[in-house]
Amino acid sequence: MIRLSGIERVFRVGDEAVHALRGATLDINDGEYLSLMGPSGSGKSTLLNLIGLLDRPSAGRYELDGRDVTDLDDDELSRVRREHIGFVFQFFHLVPRLTAGENIELPMVLAGIAPEERRQRLARLLAEYGLQERAKHRPDQLSGGQCQRVAIARAMSMGPGVILADEPTGNLDRHTGQDVMAVLERVHEAGGTLVVVTHDGEIGARARRRLRMIDGEIVSDERN
Repeated sequence: MIRLSGIERVFRVGDEAVHALRGATLDINDGEYLSLMGPSGSGKSTLLNLIGLLDRPSAGRYELDGRDVTDLDDDELSRVRREHIGFVFQFFHLVPRLTAGENIELPMVLAGIAPEERRQRLARLLAEYGLQERAKHRPDQLSGGQCQRVAIARAMSMGPGVILADEPTGNLDRHTGQDVMAVLERVHEAGGTLVVVTHDGEIGARARRRLRMIDGEIVSDERN
């Protein structure tokens, strides 16, 4: 479970304090499918980065699975991210010189997973995401949809309970974007927690729970 209590995030721009988040309080239960919507600058990506432990709040408390993770040191934050959270981004963030298979395998290498287990996990992920024929292709040899499937497979390589997707269809055509959302939704259907930031109302409406943000505040929380 994710529990945010009174989360503030303030950035300094010169002499000015910019309030990116204002008292955000939010509970996300295990297995939920949630979308974050709102105009540019509303705080969606800032909130997602805080949930993903890529950023720290200026004030407030964050609990993940009952543990206070607000003030963990950098090494412990990295470990918790690696073991519990997977990320999918608009621009894929694949390593250009690595093949699709090597990109998927990279988090396992960094985590020190034994080679035989890595090979087994990689074979399963390539099959699950329909990438067997693209395993040896570099990102510049793949379509946008294939790159995003590689990114999703990489995000799932450590078996996280939470997947955070920041505009996962924003760099794709409509048809490919629908396919990518179907792939992400299979993660949710398998029991994972899925949080999607999007500007696209149609994509956001697919979620079982929809939050809207304006000026750093959560202004609505609707459920199907």
